[in-house]
Amino acid sequence: MYANLTLFPLGPGKRATAEKLVTQFAPALAAREGFETATFLADDTIGTYGVLVVFDSKEAAQTTWETLSPRLAKALEGIAQGPVNRTLFEVLEPAG
Repeated sequence: MYANLTLFPLGPGKRATAEKLVTQFAPALAAREGFETATFLADDTIGTYGVLVVFDSKEAAQTTWETLSPRLAKALEGIAQGPVNRTLFEVLEPAG
């Protein structure tokens, strides 16, 4: 399995804005082929928000990023206080 960790700075106290983004993107993520789970993240104090999305394959994670990142960039226009930071991770699971 693979996971996309995507973080974006909105500024302190922007939970309502982040919640609107969650509402907007959660169904699109869940509909993607290979989707396993999504956990939405918030640090209201520093104003960083994000999502950790797990997929069944590297290809599914990459394709989803390529498809949805332009839409995310458009949604963040004028409200983000810095660049989106995305990292692709392989998911490690305990043996046995």
